[in-house]
Amino acid sequence: MEKIFTVRLSENQAAVEIIDQTLLPNEIKYLKLRTAEEIFEAISELRVRGAPAIGIAAGFGMYVLAQKIPFEDSVEFHAELSRLGNFLISSRPTAVNLSYAVKRMLNAANGKDKSFALPMLYEECTKIYDEDRAMCRAISENGLTLVKDGDGILTHCNAGSLAASEYGTGLGTLLLGKEKGYNFRVYSDETRPLLQGARLTSFELNHAGIDVTLICDSAASMLMKQGKISACFVGCDRVAANGDTANKIGTRSVAVNAKYHNIPFYVFCPSSTIDFGCKTGADIVIEERSGDEIKTKFFERPTAEAGVNCWNPAFDVTDAELITAIVTERGICRYPYTESLRELFGE
Repeated sequence: MEKIFTVRLSENQAAVEIIDQTLLPNEIKYLKLRTAEEIFEAISELRVRGAPAIGIAAGFGMYVLAQKIPFEDSVEFHAELSRLGNFLISSRPTAVNLSYAVKRMLNAANGKDKSFALPMLYEECTKIYDEDRAMCRAISENGLTLVKDGDGILTHCNAGSLAASEYGTGLGTLLLGKEKGYNFRVYSDETRPLLQGARLTSFELNHAGIDVTLICDSAASMLMKQGKISACFVGCDRVAANGDTANKIGTRSVAVNAKYHNIPFYVFCPSSTIDFGCKTGADIVIEERSGDEIKTKFFERPTAEAGVNCWNPAFDVTDAELITAIVTERGICRYPYTESLRELFGE
């Protein structure tokens, strides 16, 4: 089956290349992003999505854009690069990896003329990508210690290689496990409103040869009651210092149901997603998207009347006490996360 890549720097280093995830699973199409507006649009419209993948795209994007800045002087060059970085950050306010990557790129160029800054920016964006690959592998290995062959796993949203550089986070354990001979039974929530579980997770797992069954979000509780779910795997876009976690809308419902049925609920995330400057989930900005994603997107005809109001938050926040463990590349943290996260990431 064709090897799919999510995001990379073009061979001539003049563009960010991505797979357009809005067209999956019906069409596999790659885009070349060359301008700030194209990168912004790709992120905001979820053509590239998933916290790690957004960070990688932003890192490559900053390097691509830096090459086109007409100023050589360090002050003017950095001012324009900062403006472009802030513009990219505004495309998705919730995912911390976006601002994390932009800030890393700005720090790499700080105080340098353009000719000196460009090699440093190339090195930094390449590091962001390579670090993500190593992180995905480590998270996946750590996750394998929590499951056994034959387990039934419930997923929500998409946190596989389409959301990162390689294995991904929330799906990485399943993909790596398949390579090592594990046989999982995966139940993929369709994940409203953008159907990323249906369009992306089931697509990705099916392509990897993993036994995957697509279910409506509202069916998850019944599967838990029937004893078919051994664990729940989700990724995340931001983890607060107390362990509250922002992820695709509906994640909290999965966690509440898992708690009731005594099923482990695992959050998989890279250290870059942990925001110690954010005390609790109440401080996380929740992105609200167009109601058309509920009423008209993916449908030939509207599913509700034009005058019907919609509330369409992209994320919800899962309370720390509902999370069995947070799986990172450095190790596994458990409640209370105010202590375990600090112990693992003390610096």
